[in-house]
Amino acid sequence: MKLLMQVFIGVFVLFLAPAATLAQTATPPRSPSTPPAINPIEMLENASEVVPGLDGQLSSTLNILVLLTVLALAPSILLLCTCFTRIIIVLGLLRQALGTQGLPPTQVLLGLSLFITFVVMAPTLEAMYANGIKPYADGEVTSYEEAWQRTKQPLRDYMFGQIEATGNWSGVYMMLNYRGVDTSDPGELDRSDVDMVTLIPAFILSELKVAFLIGFRVFLPFLVIDLVIASMLVSMGMLMLPPVLISLPFKILLFVLVDGWSLLVGSLMTGVYQPETLQHVIGGLSGAGP
Repeated sequence: MKLLMQVFIGVFVLFLAPAATLAQTATPPRSPSTPPAINPIEMLENASEVVPGLDGQLSSTLNILVLLTVLALAPSILLLCTCFTRIIIVLGLLRQALGTQGLPPTQVLLGLSLFITFVVMAPTLEAMYANGIKPYADGEVTSYEEAWQRTKQPLRDYMFGQIEATGNWSGVYMMLNYRGVDTSDPGELDRSDVDMVTLIPAFILSELKVAFLIGFRVFLPFLVIDLVIASMLVSMGMLMLPPVLISLPFKILLFVLVDGWSLLVGSLMTGVYQPETLQHVIGGLSGAGP
């Protein structure tokens, strides 16, 4: 958990950047087609230097404020950059397909989704900590820019890997077009043209699409059972008996007999492509995407 909290804190500073924009030092002009680079670590340091009375260090009050903000928002923000969105939506659709109302409880589904996410994202989180956060904390890396680039790169590789595997580049194009980047010729674009502000919402849209496609496949066998039971009840003239009341035991029995939980969770875990397995297809964005 200590590693996860350190990763949470390292990544969350990205989203504190807009609040510290006024404290950022002047940077050289960039190309109009490339969004400006954001270095949250340097922004926080500059903000602590310009606030009167801090003498370059955050006061205890501000430290507590930042800590509470990170603890409250960092987990939810970081989870959007993982496979948690896909897993929780699929499990929620499974509960609706079974027709068991509030069973399993929402807390159980959330807990299961979190643990599956930790298992799947462990290589990425470890790479983020080992490559960026730990060297900066140990003093091996003194440059804010280098520490930030090292920390976010494994997460960027993971998100690009999922978009590449599913082919959902439309969200990336939409975000780039909205930010004024010309996407008429995707072959000329590179990963560096897609910053985190563009990549994260595009990745979330991709995960939502994949989750609902998986949920559709999960729904089909249970829908067939409902149709068969409803047809049998109508043919027997039992119109007043709710079909769901009869089909629910059969759906639960079928799901248990085929070991549905293990099959579904295993499929969700193996369906998440790790960046190292896609090196032969995601060496760059040219050809397959923007």
